[in-house]
Amino acid sequence: MNYTIENKDNVVIFKLENQTVESSVSAELKAKMLIIAQNDIDALIIDLSKVEAIDSSGLGALLLANRQLKENEIPVILVGVREFVRSLMSMTKIDEVFIFFDSIDEAIGALEEEE
Repeated sequence: MNYTIENKDNVVIFKLENQTVESSVSAELKAKMLIIAQNDIDALIIDLSKVEAIDSSGLGALLLANRQLKENEIPVILVGVREFVRSLMSMTKIDEVFIFFDSIDEAIGALEEEE
């Protein structure tokens, strides 16, 4: 799995660099989500702009991050979600769980407005 992690004013930005996220990548993605989705952050932004396809195990990794942070009302924001991936999320109703923005800058701007 290829990714970068950045921390900007206690907002963790996780950029997934893989074009496909399936079972071979999902186990590592789940492990990484458990590590970074901690209750001492203000938000988690996951950049999926390079992801062209994702399977149920990949979606499960995203849901895991959401479950980790939900009880403390820490938002998990998905950015750059491509049309095919978004349609999969819509079919499975997963899109109702997350907040979506087109870019990292838009997501950060929205978080700053909430403060």
